Amino acid sequence: MSTLTETIANHLIAKRDQGDPVSEARRQPCPDTARVVDVLENLRAIVFEKSPPERLNSDLEVVHGQLSGLIGSDSASRFVERLPEIRHCIGMDVEAAFKGDPAAKSYAEVIAAYPSAYAVSTYRIAHVLYELGAPIAARIMSEHAKSKTGMDIHPGASIGCHFFIDHGTGVVIGETAVIGNRVKMYHGVTLGAFSNKQGRLDIGKKRHPTIEDDVTIYPNATILGGNTVIGEGSVIGGNVWLHESVPPYSRIQITPPNLQIKHKDHESGSIDADYQI
Repeated sequence: MSTLTETIANHLIAKRDQGDPVSEARRQPCPDTARVVDVLENLRAIVFEKSPPERLNSDLEVVHGQLSGLIGSDSASRFVERLPEIRHCIGMDVEAAFKGDPAAKSYAEVIAAYPSAYAVSTYRIAHVLYELGAPIAARIMSEHAKSKTGMDIHPGASIGCHFFIDHGTGVVIGETAVIGNRVKMYHGVTLGAFSNKQGRLDIGKKRHPTIEDDVTIYPNATILGGNTVIGEGSVIGGNVWLHESVPPYSRIQITPPNLQIKHKDHESGSIDADYQI
């Protein structure tokens, strides 16, 4: 067995020397996933006021030190300076969830139990890291939130305040998507890009749609393309497939299918009605 393992070890070492993508990745700096998630949870604890005010300064010192180890001291300081901005937007997102869902009994319930509160607050934190030039740490955070909530929000997307995703499972928001203020969407919505024919040549191009203020997007709608703009105040119906811009205050829905209904008589077993709606 030792001869076998030695042969395989030599083979794997040779693969490293060939410089394939796995070997190249090993040579590139990459933060530890557990450390990034720890920073995320500490930041969420600060934002959601989970520690008493007298501990806030020391908590900020701890998280500043953690961030410095991940992204450098200067970037960590710039991030901490933006925490009031992050906190403000997250507060508006919580309000959007509470006011947008009659089932919500309190703000506390939204923060503790709503997947949107977790996914969107994580996005707010990760987006600032992305802007500060730490895309891998930002992406680790967003993928962690995806694993917990089923919502895939790329940290590069630009999302306005008072944002609510109701239910949320299956939502995908791509890197170059732009979303305005007071937007509400439901589970299964995709803000995506067309199939990539240009490969790496598409880097830097806007590939995902723009959603203007006060838009509602119902479940399982798919909106594609970097030039697609959904005008403010529009409503996009469930299961819509859309890759063209629509003007403000549009109402987009698919034609309902014809449903055939058959009624079976309980006594005779014969079908006494057959109609469509």
